[in-house]
Amino acid sequence: MTNPDMIENRTFDEISVGDSASLTRPLTADDIQLFAALSGDVNPAHMDPAFAESGMFHRVIAHGMWGAGLISAVLGTELPGPGAIYLGQSLKFTRPVGIGDQITATVTVVSKDAVHKRLLLDCLCANQHGEAVISGQAEVKAPVQKICRPRVEAPEVLIHRRDRYGQLIEAAAKGTPVATAVVHPCSADALSAALEAAAEGLIRPILVGPAAKIASVAAEAGLDLDGFEIVDAAHSHAAASAAVEMIRSGKAVLLMKGSLHTDELMGAVVKADTGLRTERRISHCYVMDVPSYPRPLVITDGAINIAPTLDDKADILRNAIDLAHVIGVAEPRVAILAAVETVNSKMQTTLDAAALCKMADRGQITGALLDGPLAFDNAISEAAATEKGINSPVAGKADILLVPDLEAGNMVAKQLTFLAGADAAAVVLGARVPIILTSRADSKRTRVASAALAVLLARAATKAAPGLPH
Repeated sequence: MTNPDMIENRTFDEISVGDSASLTRPLTADDIQLFAALSGDVNPAHMDPAFAESGMFHRVIAHGMWGAGLISAVLGTELPGPGAIYLGQSLKFTRPVGIGDQITATVTVVSKDAVHKRLLLDCLCANQHGEAVISGQAEVKAPVQKICRPRVEAPEVLIHRRDRYGQLIEAAAKGTPVATAVVHPCSADALSAALEAAAEGLIRPILVGPAAKIASVAAEAGLDLDGFEIVDAAHSHAAASAAVEMIRSGKAVLLMKGSLHTDELMGAVVKADTGLRTERRISHCYVMDVPSYPRPLVITDGAINIAPTLDDKADILRNAIDLAHVIGVAEPRVAILAAVETVNSKMQTTLDAAALCKMADRGQITGALLDGPLAFDNAISEAAATEKGINSPVAGKADILLVPDLEAGNMVAKQLTFLAGADAAAVVLGARVPIILTSRADSKRTRVASAALAVLLARAATKAAPGLPH
């Protein structure tokens, strides 16, 4: 009996004409994505469902060489198995393979060359209906020594489709581009972020800062400023003040951070008589696209509120809930994070979590399901929550993570970014208008997504972002 934990070859002398071996595998959407990532073949027939629907097969189909890979797998693991050397392969593709098709690859020995220890094998891939999809012949040099080794498990591969931001960007681009004061865009990254959002049809940038410096940066980076308005301001503080005044006068309806420090921009925003304060506490939200998490994840606050009080946290939550509604989460699940999942009188974070949940029970915080305190693991992992015996509609399925303080939020977001490959679009809420925050480390996709979030918030005109005038 064959031991499934071992992989064993057949030597040339053990093989007879007529011998065959097979393996069966279904085609999944992940198989197509992974093959595209490995090969670089992003032909829309394989990657774009809308394009594929209009094509001759009216569906997404596999790369032809995916099926050929199954033939290679049979030759390398079954017949002849380890020690075989692939010398040649002919292939004929007779039918398309679509997602869900069950493909069986079979190789059959046709002839043996005793002098050179070579085999000629017929190769056939057939679908679940027995129809041939690929046929051909392989020439293989067979091993002459017996090999039997422990079977190595194939690696697990996580496919990150990166389409969550695409939906936001597409929705935001449907309206008229929004007039946006871009504050001190005096680096290539900052200027590129504004122009990228403009190119996507999201914003109409008004560049506020030293005009000569902005022009110099554009020339050095090869960026075309033709058609873009520039408002000259001597330095970053002056640019922040001028941009805020543009919002107050109605000339612009969004703010976008350029290459100045966040605290410089926010200083102008929160200034008592000339700023953009509202009844809401101003707060920051990351909208994370985490490859291993099945939904967008909002983390708040990791950039504005250093050590928020209970009242601050209530407003931070209200802002995040408004944001979740705008991006399509009708009843977001909010996990209020702490180091433990039980209330402890010596840990203020757990007391705040309990109070916030009771505030939600009393209708002081609405539009979401709240639970806390919850530790990070049982907030985002159903298995962890079950292990701890936590019975909650939020545990393991959080849409929003309310962190205890800025340091915790910053650490969680950056750990997800640099260890889990997450993207982190960002927006500031609670001012008269949404504020777009970008970082030098952001990808183009993330920068554009941050702009899309702000545009959608401005159009929705929530209390977190009163937005466009009506």
